[in-house]
Amino acid sequence: MGRTEFESCRRRFLTYIRIECGLAGATVEAYGADLRDLGDDLGAPPPAAITPRQLAEHLAGLKKHRSMAATSVARHMATIKVFCRWLYAENLVENNPADLLEQPTRWKKLPGVLSPRQVKLLLAAPQPPTNRDSIPLYLRDRALLELMYGCGLRASEAADLAADALHPALRVLKVTGKGSKQRLVPMGIPAQGALDWYLKDCRPRLVRTPPLDEGRLLLSRTGRPLERSMVWRIVKKAASDAGLAGKTSPHTLRHSFATHLLMGGADLRSVQEMLGHADIATTQIYTHVLDARLKALVRDHHPLANIRGRA
Repeated sequence: MGRTEFESCRRRFLTYIRIECGLAGATVEAYGADLRDLGDDLGAPPPAAITPRQLAEHLAGLKKHRSMAATSVARHMATIKVFCRWLYAENLVENNPADLLEQPTRWKKLPGVLSPRQVKLLLAAPQPPTNRDSIPLYLRDRALLELMYGCGLRASEAADLAADALHPALRVLKVTGKGSKQRLVPMGIPAQGALDWYLKDCRPRLVRTPPLDEGRLLLSRTGRPLERSMVWRIVKKAASDAGLAGKTSPHTLRHSFATHLLMGGADLRSVQEMLGHADIATTQIYTHVLDARLKALVRDHHPLANIRGRA
């Protein structure tokens, strides 16, 4: 009976976050997988029987026995906390068993970041094909890479860009992020140039009759919307061609975008808005950059910063 009750609650919760909260399909899928892991590990007890100790042991086991990365454990924890809050709000548990779990933001490691030189190598990796009669898909790939780095896009956000996402006069890109929330992100000249080139010389050759593009900006060879998995493959291939294999993913470009902005003097709140983070605590993983910049400012500009050995 317990397993049936746990699975029923899991399905109801997933329906709630999909319909009531409007979370993206990939997010709902990730929540569902995390809760399936929880149920399998705990033996799918009735939700009212779940204890804080069981939750803590489950999370510890993910890291110790499955060698799961701290960021993945943090995601599992976030899923559990949201699920337990929902159980409590629905009066399915008397007390929230996840109340005492440590906040997942404390588990996060600093993200991998490319140097500006490495970014340049990556962006220049897609090259024209030897067969000049073929569709110049390298223009699409260059536009994709420039947009991901130049606007800090997630892989899913790049794949979901609408055909009219670009506002040329304002030089901004309309991005639909998690929970279908939209934001406007300023575009640099290189990103807009790469996108214009793609729109002029590549995309028209990908469009089919009748159209299959579903109103999306970036298309596959068959004229259909570019899938998230293909975004990953394009980034991975460019990284390999640039000699950065094993170091780069779509999220690496997003992290590099944020880090380079902060290194250049941007404030954390502005970076939060451009990344589409609902909570500034998520953006605060980049505060190490601010700390380093502040130390450099003191070192370079304070009159006593470099004086040593004075009493």
